[in-house]
Amino acid sequence: MKRLRSLLSRAVLEIILAGLCIFLAAAAPNFLSAGNLLNVLRNVSMQGVIALGMTLVIISGEIDLSVGSMAAFSGCLTAYVAGALGSPGSGAVLAVGAAILTALVAGFASGAFAGALRNRYGVPSFITTLALLTALSGAAELITNGFPLTPFPSWYNFIGGGYVLGVPFPAIVFMLAFAATHVLMNFTSFGRAVYAVGGNAEAARLSAINVGAVRVTVLALTSTLAAASGVMLSSEIMSGTATTAKGWELDVIAAVIIGGTSLAGGVGRVWGTMVGVVFLGVIMNGMTLLNVSEYWQHVVRGGLILLAVLINRMERRRT
Repeated sequence: MKRLRSLLSRAVLEIILAGLCIFLAAAAPNFLSAGNLLNVLRNVSMQGVIALGMTLVIISGEIDLSVGSMAAFSGCLTAYVAGALGSPGSGAVLAVGAAILTALVAGFASGAFAGALRNRYGVPSFITTLALLTALSGAAELITNGFPLTPFPSWYNFIGGGYVLGVPFPAIVFMLAFAATHVLMNFTSFGRAVYAVGGNAEAARLSAINVGAVRVTVLALTSTLAAASGVMLSSEIMSGTATTAKGWELDVIAAVIIGGTSLAGGVGRVWGTMVGVVFLGVIMNGMTLLNVSEYWQHVVRGGLILLAVLINRMERRRT
């Protein structure tokens, strides 16, 4: 009986999500249609990829507020470089490939920069990434001059809008990223180091863990995932647009916290983040199907997020 209670306490969010799905299935008949479920899966995948990296960052005791701006910037940078290098025929493949690689490198460099400032000068990642949020947003506007860039060939749409055996390609990327992150955090020494740094950085340092390297790695990885998500987003809309991904950083952090990761660091699960991402996606999709006013959507969404977090915290305290 005790074991059953323990299992139920760890599955509170999953139970809430199941109940929400049952309600929406009854209230909105189209909710369980294959087309709608695939649409939900596609919509949550791009933010979900970032949320997986953010889980590592928050577990390590850090935060990254720049992921939304990085997603927008990477999409604009991809479009700009592809347009500058673009040529007909097979040259377009090389141009787009180089553009994507440039965006990913930029994402890695941004995260590593935030980590380096954290280590060298003790600047909190909250401050550094808040500055990067503004700087990257401005850089995206400068690259595009305020107008969408559309240099992409038609096949580029597959990355963000294509299907593999009926499954959206971004969803496949999300699943692969989840599998890799799950293995990294649960079956490697690096994953244990991330938990140790978030739990007590000084104790981790005394245990011969390179705290600085862990911080740089998780921030660089998350920023790179944000850049990859931005590439998929630019593929879906077939343009580099500076106004995309606005507010994603808050959605991503909300999904991670809903999934049970503690902002204090040292506690969290990749699986919980996966459920949190789907939970938010189902809420937004359900309210759209029920024709809930956009203004009320924000109110209801905020209330449900707070409720889910409170229930999660109360169950953790009880156990």
